[in-house]
Amino acid sequence: MSLNKVMLIGNVGREPEIKYVDTNLAVARFSLATSERAYTLKNGTQVPERTEWHRIVAWRETAQFIEKYVHSGDKLYVEGQLRTRTYTDKNGIERSITEVMTEKVERLSGKAATPPAANPNASATPAAK
Repeated sequence: MSLNKVMLIGNVGREPEIKYVDTNLAVARFSLATSERAYTLKNGTQVPERTEWHRIVAWRETAQFIEKYVHSGDKLYVEGQLRTRTYTDKNGIERSITEVMTEKVERLSGKAATPPAANPNASATPAAK
């Protein structure tokens, strides 16, 4: 038995990039920042805040939901699997990248409330005030 499961709560770094491939098949890509708060050890040593950036990829209805309702700065819950792929960059160098392939996206805050039935694989909650 094995398990490949990722659960993240973080903030969208910039507006999601949406592309349509084949015939009307949507794919969304965006970055999500998760942060660990700064803290002070008992001996007075200050440990600074640490931010990790994650590459998120969504397909089909989830991508269309992201296109309509997700914006830079929104707080999201993202659930999915890690996938690593290789590609050749414009200089001919082979590179490797790890991404989170989404299974579920839930808005925890945002610019406007969205209808909960917008996507069966994604849900939304009203924006925090």
